[in-house]
Amino acid sequence: MAYRDDFKTRKSLSTRMGEVYYYDILELERQGVAQVSRLPFSIRVMLESLLRNHDEYKVTREDVINLARWQPDPGEVNVPLILARVILQDFTGVPAVVDLAAMRDAVAKLGGDPEIINPTVPVDLVIDHSVQVDFFGTTYAFEKNVELEYQRNAERYRLIKWAQQALKGFRAVPPGTGIVHQVNLEYLAQVVMTQKGEDGKLYAFPDSLVGTDSHTTMINGLGVLGWGVGGIEAEAVMLGQPYYMLAPKVIGFKLYGELPEGATATDLVLRVTEMIRKHGAVGKFVEFYGPGVSKLPLADRATIANMSPEYGATMGFFPIDEETLAYLRLTGRPEELVDLVEKYAKANGLWRSDEAEPVYSEYLELDLSTVVPSLAGPKRPQDRVNLSEVKRSFLEHLTKDPKERGFGLRPEQLDKRVTVRRGREEFELRHGSVVIAAITSCTNTSNPSVMLGAGLLAKKAVEAGLDTQPWVKSSLAPGSKVVTEYLDAAGLTPFLEALRFHTVGYGCTTCIGNSGPLPEEISKAVREGDLVVAAVLSGNRNFEGRVNPDVKANYLASPMLVVAYAIAGRIDIDFTTEPLGYDPNGQPVYLKDIWPSQEEIRQVVHKTLDPEMFRRQYATVFEGDEHWKALPAPSGQLYQFDPSSTYIQNPPFFENLGQGQELSDIKGARVLLLLGDSITTDHISPAGSIAKNSPAARYLMGHGVDPADFNSYGSRRGNHEVMMRGTFANIRIRNLMLGGKEGPYTKKLPKSDRGAEPGSGEELFVYDAAMQYKAEGTPLIVIGGIEYGNGSSRDWAAKGTYLLGVKAVIAQSFERIHRSNLVGMGVLPLQFQPGQSAASLGLTGYEVYDILGIEDLTPGKELTVVATRADGSQVRFPVKARIDTPVELDYYKNGGILQTVLKNMLAKKALA
Repeated sequence: MAYRDDFKTRKSLSTRMGEVYYYDILELERQGVAQVSRLPFSIRVMLESLLRNHDEYKVTREDVINLARWQPDPGEVNVPLILARVILQDFTGVPAVVDLAAMRDAVAKLGGDPEIINPTVPVDLVIDHSVQVDFFGTTYAFEKNVELEYQRNAERYRLIKWAQQALKGFRAVPPGTGIVHQVNLEYLAQVVMTQKGEDGKLYAFPDSLVGTDSHTTMINGLGVLGWGVGGIEAEAVMLGQPYYMLAPKVIGFKLYGELPEGATATDLVLRVTEMIRKHGAVGKFVEFYGPGVSKLPLADRATIANMSPEYGATMGFFPIDEETLAYLRLTGRPEELVDLVEKYAKANGLWRSDEAEPVYSEYLELDLSTVVPSLAGPKRPQDRVNLSEVKRSFLEHLTKDPKERGFGLRPEQLDKRVTVRRGREEFELRHGSVVIAAITSCTNTSNPSVMLGAGLLAKKAVEAGLDTQPWVKSSLAPGSKVVTEYLDAAGLTPFLEALRFHTVGYGCTTCIGNSGPLPEEISKAVREGDLVVAAVLSGNRNFEGRVNPDVKANYLASPMLVVAYAIAGRIDIDFTTEPLGYDPNGQPVYLKDIWPSQEEIRQVVHKTLDPEMFRRQYATVFEGDEHWKALPAPSGQLYQFDPSSTYIQNPPFFENLGQGQELSDIKGARVLLLLGDSITTDHISPAGSIAKNSPAARYLMGHGVDPADFNSYGSRRGNHEVMMRGTFANIRIRNLMLGGKEGPYTKKLPKSDRGAEPGSGEELFVYDAAMQYKAEGTPLIVIGGIEYGNGSSRDWAAKGTYLLGVKAVIAQSFERIHRSNLVGMGVLPLQFQPGQSAASLGLTGYEVYDILGIEDLTPGKELTVVATRADGSQVRFPVKARIDTPVELDYYKNGGILQTVLKNMLAKKALA
């Protein structure tokens, strides 16, 4: 890397690593350029990237000065951010690798050198999203689940092994190791990185990254700048492109006080999520400051940072301080690195103190002493409920209208019960029965206090003679092998296993829909009684249809409460007044009787955790187990796509490379779906099970795949044929053109220059209708409401939309990542004017649409939409083109971000 020094800010620093050079952002203040010391720490990290990478090409002098002069209302300040690295997980990483393989293939077909397609920044892929909870509650659960994982995913894993040998700068962490964000936190992240420059000098700079998982933000707890992006954007960053964004507003969130007895980090994060989501943080950074930050262990900070997608922010940042250094030492990082982090952060204005109060755009504050035990649910992570109110809240939701996130039961349905017989057991299931209790997800499994707390609670429960209920599918999915080691060292594993919380795998499992099927007799009873049963998980997502297709009510909770609800077996219990169960003598046992104190937890954490655990477990992190080692790895610089594969196919994205798309108005479009608010990427591109009667199932069975081997949509993201059929295939999606009927359906309307009568047309699967529209040359649009595309940073939510023939999406507001992904696939995101919506304009989805003004499109331009009804009358309304920057306009003109990057790379190679 060639670093310039036009601003004369390069300095040197003496460290245990020797002399290192760095770019001093505070020097800009000494030169009178801007008052850098008043900036939020997160903006300072971005400024360092611009200053160090300033080259008057990707990063201009004006870019540096504009960001250095950041204001609380930053306006339209473009930031071409150059990141230090990229991190992937396998659900989103496999399609990224497929795209890189397809790009190599396209270059070779054009007569070029395929090896020009290589990451230019370090890339790590952690395989953690494919293990499913098929076996549970037994000592062999882990072993059997791993065997099934390899049977189902061997082809995907061979692709990753090909990438390991073919792509320079690409590493993979094999299955059964840990969850991507926990591995990142405990091992991969450096906080401060070093690199040899072309001048032979060693340069230090802040660690920074983008990741193809929305919870990449977990690393913000360690003082590392990073957030989730779509796979499309991540690939562009891998290939040397800056990540283009507008300078964000930064919410300063002041913390003070201390957590009270009984409250956990999970309770804190649910409170923070509720507060920030209510305040509004879409497109903004959140930065935590104040004396309360010093009271939070780093794992608690990481828990809060992890949930930033749930509170709607780009990230939730905790700057570097003494706790950062303590965590680096705890996790076995070299002392030379700890020394570098401390000296660099203090020298370059990146060190936090309790007194530091930068200027922020907006302010929130929380007294930690007011946090109380709570859950979130039954359908959204921001819907926090005090533990004492969970029973009342659940019972209210049973009869609430589905439009109010209820279940719409009639009074006569409330007492429905179904008897289940299993061997010698007989029990009743009813509304509120907890059928899944999962300690899972990066959010909490990285936090020793809540994991050891769950173990202590299990110990006390077993000693009191309590047991979990027989209808509960319980599971433990540690975020890394270190967690298993410290639970073993504390002597708590036997008690968790006594309550059937056996380790089922090291991966995301239940939180991403890999909960596996319920036992058949349980599933049958739930369907027979149309029961609203519950899942309780220590995760971060509880959207409809995500956790398990049989489970309608999903609650986020701390690992300790997951164990408690598994014992109770029902969600409609008030733990403050009702016993958890009864001991062998018939005496009631209350939650307070077995709840471990903070001091008990602190003592176990202090006695158990040891840096050697981390060094030992991560010493062989890239080697893998015997299954991985035995997996044959394809060789060669080009991946040999197998036309008969149902997992990996060469996608069609680069077939017409260089042609781009002509900027022209969209005429005669039909609405594929008319959707309401809070449509998530899970609704658009589900990750879970493939329904047996779906278009994707038809495709797989047509290729000889038995339903038992369907696997999940998430595992088949390397095959566009499956994924386009799975777009808008969530069983809980409601297309308002069909009166809100659940499921992946729409109305196919005849080709016409005017609309159709509402309710007319043929009801088809979304995919089938889209293919008919495509065959007749009818462009499509999708209409949505508020927060369109929130949730996971799922690139297939945009890729699938594009492949179905959707040219534009009109919504009241977009989630940040999904909007970028749509642009990255050449789909036009359009935003209703404030106060307007499909409902306010009287749109039914049965109109014919023209979108005018695209021919001379500019960023943020107001376009006109004309909707023509069946009677020929028209509704005209303005929309804002959410092409936010000139760079995004180029992406859109070229048909997508990857097409733009590849076109530029080929042009550069030709000039060379």
